[in-house]
Amino acid sequence: ERVKEDPSLCGPGLTGPGLTGPGLLPVGLTGSKLGCAEGGCGACTVMLSRLKGDQQVLHYSVNACLAPLCSLHLVAVTTVEGIGSVAQTLHPVQERIAKAHGSQCGFCTPGIVMSMYALLRNKATPTMDDLDDAFQGNLCRCTGYRPILEGYRTFTKVGTPRNTQETCRTLLMFQEATPLFDAKDFVPFDPTQEVIFPPELMVKTDADSAAVLSFQTLSKGQRSQSLCFHGDRTVWLQPNSLEELLSLKWKHPEARVVVGNTEVGIEVKFKNMVYPVILSPAFIPELNTIKHTEQGIIFGASCSLSLMEAELRRAVDSLPLHQTQVFLAVLEQLRWFAGRQIRNVAAVGGNIMTASPISDLNPVFMAAGVKLTLMDKDGSRLVQMDSRFFTGYRRTALRPQEVLVSLEIPYSKKTQFMSAFKQSPRREDDISIVTAAMSVTFSPDTSLVEELKLSYGGMAPTTVLAERTAKELIGRPWGEELLQAACSSLAEEMTLDPSAPGGMVTYRRTLTLSLFYKFYLTVLLKLRDQVWVRSDCLSATQIYHQETPSSVQVYQEVPQGQHLDDVVGRPIMHLSALKQATGEAVYCDDIPLYENELYLALVTSTKAHAHILSIDTSLAVSMPGVVCCLFSEDVPGSNSTGPIVYDESVLADGQVTCVGHIIGAVVADTQSHAQRAAKAVKIQYEELPTVVTIQEAIAAQSFYEPIRTLQKGDLEAGFEQADHILEGDMHMGGQEHFYLETNVTLAVPKEDGEMELFVSTQSASKTQSLVAKALGVASNRILVRVKRMGGGFGGKESRTTILSTVVAMAANKLKRPVRCMLDRDEDMLVTGGRHPFYAKYKVGFLDNGQVVALDVSYYSNTGNSMDLSLSVMERALFHMENSYSVANIRGRGFLCRTNLPSNTAFRGFGGPQGMIVAESWVTDVAQRLGRPAEEIRRLNLYKEGDRTPYNQVLDQFTLDRCWDECLRRSDYKQRRAAAHLYNRQNRWTKRGLAVVPTKFGISFTAVFLNQAGALVHIYTDGSVLVTHGGTEMGQGLHTKMVQVASRVLGVPISKIHISETSTNTVPNTSPTAASASSDLNGAAVHNACQVLVERLQPYRSANPKGCWEDWVSAAYFDRVNLSANGFYRTPDLGYDFNSNCGRVFDYYSYGVACSEVEVDCLTGAHKNLRTTVVMDVGHSLNPAIDIGQVEGAFMQGLGLFTLEELHYSPKGVLLTRGPGSYKIPAFGDIPSHLTVSLLRDAPNAKAIFNSKVRTEPRPPPHMNSGSSVRNKTVQTSVEFCKKRQNIPVPPVLEFQLMSVCMVNLFT
Repeated sequence: ERVKEDPSLCGPGLTGPGLTGPGLLPVGLTGSKLGCAEGGCGACTVMLSRLKGDQQVLHYSVNACLAPLCSLHLVAVTTVEGIGSVAQTLHPVQERIAKAHGSQCGFCTPGIVMSMYALLRNKATPTMDDLDDAFQGNLCRCTGYRPILEGYRTFTKVGTPRNTQETCRTLLMFQEATPLFDAKDFVPFDPTQEVIFPPELMVKTDADSAAVLSFQTLSKGQRSQSLCFHGDRTVWLQPNSLEELLSLKWKHPEARVVVGNTEVGIEVKFKNMVYPVILSPAFIPELNTIKHTEQGIIFGASCSLSLMEAELRRAVDSLPLHQTQVFLAVLEQLRWFAGRQIRNVAAVGGNIMTASPISDLNPVFMAAGVKLTLMDKDGSRLVQMDSRFFTGYRRTALRPQEVLVSLEIPYSKKTQFMSAFKQSPRREDDISIVTAAMSVTFSPDTSLVEELKLSYGGMAPTTVLAERTAKELIGRPWGEELLQAACSSLAEEMTLDPSAPGGMVTYRRTLTLSLFYKFYLTVLLKLRDQVWVRSDCLSATQIYHQETPSSVQVYQEVPQGQHLDDVVGRPIMHLSALKQATGEAVYCDDIPLYENELYLALVTSTKAHAHILSIDTSLAVSMPGVVCCLFSEDVPGSNSTGPIVYDESVLADGQVTCVGHIIGAVVADTQSHAQRAAKAVKIQYEELPTVVTIQEAIAAQSFYEPIRTLQKGDLEAGFEQADHILEGDMHMGGQEHFYLETNVTLAVPKEDGEMELFVSTQSASKTQSLVAKALGVASNRILVRVKRMGGGFGGKESRTTILSTVVAMAANKLKRPVRCMLDRDEDMLVTGGRHPFYAKYKVGFLDNGQVVALDVSYYSNTGNSMDLSLSVMERALFHMENSYSVANIRGRGFLCRTNLPSNTAFRGFGGPQGMIVAESWVTDVAQRLGRPAEEIRRLNLYKEGDRTPYNQVLDQFTLDRCWDECLRRSDYKQRRAAAHLYNRQNRWTKRGLAVVPTKFGISFTAVFLNQAGALVHIYTDGSVLVTHGGTEMGQGLHTKMVQVASRVLGVPISKIHISETSTNTVPNTSPTAASASSDLNGAAVHNACQVLVERLQPYRSANPKGCWEDWVSAAYFDRVNLSANGFYRTPDLGYDFNSNCGRVFDYYSYGVACSEVEVDCLTGAHKNLRTTVVMDVGHSLNPAIDIGQVEGAFMQGLGLFTLEELHYSPKGVLLTRGPGSYKIPAFGDIPSHLTVSLLRDAPNAKAIFNSKVRTEPRPPPHMNSGSSVRNKTVQTSVEFCKKRQNIPVPPVLEFQLMSVCMVNLFT
């Protein structure tokens, strides 16, 4: 599909929302999704195509959210709708991701599809490395990435995903793995059948405003006329010549020069920057040229990073190695520079002029002595990038009227060596902590240093050169003495103030030494034969290369003889996957605009705890398009709200209790008008004492009631029995849900006080009741509809109502439809996430390792309201022993009242917090006794018939089977021995393994929620409509419910449809949460279908040779009701904390995982080598969905314990509010070898068709393998180096271990 120019699309904020917002909605293209608005998630990826001067068409992926419409002159835009559709023909890219089970919630799918499509348009048979590169700018929160790569591997030279030696060996060993999809079923890919470049962009056409000329004409010396776009606050000028650009820059020295909009777009959107004049030199030949000279390669400043990368690769392939050292260093940094979509548009000149102190490329340019050509209308000058170029934070030596025209990257000399380094929390698409580039030139035929440049980013307000250190080392031989001197000098020269922005001061200073040591060894290898470098140090010189991932999925096939129409137990595709892959799946914000629809923007608190003194809306209401402002006095019903306890307000009334507390709202005609006006509301506060952290809450005794206690046995006697007693504590940080679709509500007022709401929520009934309460009407006037969600993970169980109530209130007041979809930064600010926990424990154990006593206290950071925090804490207590039998045990849970947005449900719901503490004390016991941790775990593992701390008997216990199978499939003993050998042979990289069990209880701990309803209609044509109380958020619930109905009714799934979840079909529904939805709703659907089967039975008997339609028709004409309600309640549940009696859970889901990781001791970087997961899911209803959920949960747990980190200021301001600062796992974080096995022959009689639900995220085993590495190898290695070599090599710091293990495990 092509976007036609429309002056209305060039309105306010020309560099703002871009294609995903006002750009595509008017033409009905909703496939591209807005996930972050900062180019960090890839959900909005589209393909741009333009002609090059040689008449070749250049195809490249971009982030639509950063692509201004006025930058698309002479450009064709292809969205996901433009390559295929379910209604017509699917493109192979769309088909393969869907049929390989690579689409769950589907919100990220169109972006991933378009990244792959753009790759294929440039390279019809890519390599796996090409795929890794193409997806660096795409995120997925659901799948775990493995099925996406497997589906798209079929386009590569490698072919189908099951032909690697490792995979084949595993399949032969167990003879039980069946592919989840068959690549032979895929439509062949024919690259000759793609859409051609639009002829309209190749010939001269007449236009009202300007002549549009083809690139062919431009290449003959003619140029397009200048373009000018006027917005409300910005003028976009696109000059057609260098002379005109220089003239405009002279006239507007304050104007920003924009090529890719990757920096200015974010400044406008998130920093409220306004640039009255934008200069776009996209078509100026001098700024886009590439020229080879005797000294190096000259790149025009507008050349994209991708273009520069391609040219440098060609140079590396064709030139002698000694000439390409600088080029190789640049290419190394480009490997990890943002995502491919950003590199495709970001200009190399823009990267320099942004002057970021943590730039990836500027250190390389400085160390290489890159020369810049600067021009203004009076002439040009040549400037070298040295210590004088960056004059301050985000400032350069350019004069206001000057423009950077080109840069020259030099060839390296014959005796020159250069390396570049980047250290960041995540390798792919992440902001650097420290970057470095180092260049050394030796006197000919010697190892004497002739010239040395050491450049660092992240160590000052600018990129800096360590000139003092370099000067001191000139003339010295490259050896031990130089290393000593360099480290000592760098430690003195590279200092940071303790309050330096970005924190991690000690770690950053340490990295300056670590990276130089890596450079030292690398150069030493190149200078001499490897015998001169100790073999155990060689790993410090290795450059990271992503290994092509391999995977195995094992599940139990359906019994022989099962009818083909009976799809229970078969790995069928998610029923919405094809629609999601084509962009045809409708999410809440995709619903077409209503006539007279308005948009709402929130007004939120900037203070964590304060009285509101005044609110001034005078400026806001005078702004264009504003209809009204809403505050607490406008709430027509009750201003009190909350999912359980009404301790929150719809809109703040007189006081705010967190940053992000919703004070009011502005309603306007467009999103941009509403958001701009909301920022113009002026609020005065009187600040009050603030409590932010758990420690502050403990000190202030700021707790919610009640304090829960769970105890079994005689604790005092247990500790007396123990041979050893140890105490410890640990912190666990929070986690952002980062569902790709942010919270969104569309409210449509109806007659008689009725209101229809389209909401992305896991809890339709709770939304209904709280909206009704706020509006002061009965629940029967409120209809809530949920088609699908773009992810939920618990974050949309209760917190969606803070938006829905406000939007409904606005629609009710104005009697017009009102919509609001939160921006990513807003969503992260106001909704809360996983509860941070702090735990103190005391454990008693015998000499043989048996744990006999445990006393643990949990403290959770609850936030400014209770929300679901009591239930979260209760589940943490119910999982405080994880999978280990402890005879004498006590757990206490404290809910800390703080001034943060209320934390809430998150996948696992307190279980991961409880289990990780258990894994901590188990590891401590093993270390105290000097025994392998897996021995202690196995010794204390529960057995059949054991009782939990809450006195529930464990029956149908399969954890021991999971444990044994996991050890067998992972080759644990052999891998452990290999890791020990590796660690003896390598000083600077270490490997560790761990195996971790989990036991997760299935049921809501609030007994009344363990119920579900369903409604099934059979129509006279034989088609079936199923409705149930669960919501679809990507977990495949609707797909499983169709499978259940198909088996019970005995009809193929093609006859069954689920439209949506709505409160007018199934009332009083429980939230889709607690891993119980397929059990509860499946049983309700089964019940309703069984009723219908019984009603149809007489007609089956009367006409046994008839078909389904015959029986339905006969029943209809016999006036039989072909609609049935179903209901289910989980039996025999009920627990009392006071007596410690009752049955908490219906059953348990068990799993064991083993991971092997490798840690770089010098930087803390780690990589996941292999993971094996064995899960008991009973008889799987759908192995493809269950395996996908297991993998997704594993990756989310990996993020929780090794990568994701929320940062707050001391004043309670969330600092990590988007993918730029908050990093979830990416494609490159999946284990190189991943095996997922669903336990065979483990039927569960307590759930539908003997199935079990998947468990929530478990503590990733490599968290403990990282801990093992820390205690047994890393620390020893560092101490050995410091003592024996007397080199100031850094200690392994808390932050480094946090990135490998978990929060604050280092002691």
